[in-house]
Amino acid sequence: MDVPRGKEVARKKLIKRIALIAVVVAAIPLITWGLSRLKPAAPSVDRATVWIDSVKRGPMLREVRGLGTLVVEEYNWIPAQFESRVEKLNFLPGAKLHPNDVIMVLKNPQMEQDVADLEAQIKQAQAVYDNLKVTLETARLAQEAITEQVQSDMNQAGLQADRDKQLNKLDLKSDIDATLSAAKWEDLKKRYDLSKKQLDINIESVKAQLENQKVAIENLKEKYKLKKEQVDELTIRAGVEGTLQQLGTTALPLEQGMRVQPGTILAKIAQPNRLKATLKIPETQAKDVAIGQVAQVDTRNGIIPGHVTRIDPASTNGTVDVDVKLEGHADGMRPDLSVDGTITIERLADVVYVGRPVIGQPGAKIMLFKLDPDSKEAQKVPVTLGRSSVNTIEVVDGLKVGDQVVLSDMSAQDAYNRIRLN
Repeated sequence: MDVPRGKEVARKKLIKRIALIAVVVAAIPLITWGLSRLKPAAPSVDRATVWIDSVKRGPMLREVRGLGTLVVEEYNWIPAQFESRVEKLNFLPGAKLHPNDVIMVLKNPQMEQDVADLEAQIKQAQAVYDNLKVTLETARLAQEAITEQVQSDMNQAGLQADRDKQLNKLDLKSDIDATLSAAKWEDLKKRYDLSKKQLDINIESVKAQLENQKVAIENLKEKYKLKKEQVDELTIRAGVEGTLQQLGTTALPLEQGMRVQPGTILAKIAQPNRLKATLKIPETQAKDVAIGQVAQVDTRNGIIPGHVTRIDPASTNGTVDVDVKLEGHADGMRPDLSVDGTITIERLADVVYVGRPVIGQPGAKIMLFKLDPDSKEAQKVPVTLGRSSVNTIEVVDGLKVGDQVVLSDMSAQDAYNRIRLN
């Protein structure tokens, strides 16, 4: 009786084992399917390491920013006016100059000789004038004496004629004597009129000849003055307050003893009080920059207001050079000083905006992590961006006022739709 019962027990155990195996085999696909349906665990992110901002509504100032340097707005170039030789150099590049400072002295022996020759010619012409004046004055006095003598003779003849006329009436003088006296007076009167005209002509001739000589002297003096000014221009002065940038040109520096031709650049002077800022604006933002827009330039020692005066038509290495004219001054301003400039593009009166994300570009559609109401987790949502500024950007779609979003670079969490914030 014991053997058959043992077989029954063994058979039941086998059946149970087979059933268990069948259940396990059937459960494996179900478990696998169930696990595949589970959401991956959200990764944790330290809240202190990310930048979170709230979506706001209101006015937004559109600005663009760029680094740059202060550059001299205007240089004073001093060219050579005449062929000459560098006699002496008084300053070297880097020196501070005042308007009357003599930078260098040039020399042209021919011009100096011309000045000396003209000076001698002026003295000679003056001597000729003085001699001519004496000669002409002597001739005038002689003619004046003759005229006065003729006038005296005429007056006496007139008296004689009147007397003889009266005596003739009294039969005390013959008719012929009275006639001769009258004829003599008439003759002397004509001679007096002629002599007076000669004297008047002589006076006018004296004036003309002396005036002609004066004109010759004045011409020589003008030539002397011009030549003397040219010689004086060989002494090269700064003419302005500034800093001597260079002597000559980069390709041909100026040295003592060097000969220079007319038009050769002798010196370049920078006026440090007339500086402008040249900012390098990203070419993607430079399209909105326009002449006249208000700007602010941070010199590290103060913020100077200004406005845009020039936009380079070409870009270099992804940036566009924009010149800003400064409307003030700050301590420490000097050429080549590094500055940070901000240009105001426009003022938007009422828009929905948020801080500018690390990856956000104007007009782009991006994914941002939006915080849940409890701020413990964040869900990835699509967001459409609009116009941008330096630190803010317009939200066109995907967010509403009051939403909080993560603006930091979250590329490490691209594979997840949710994150936990610790």
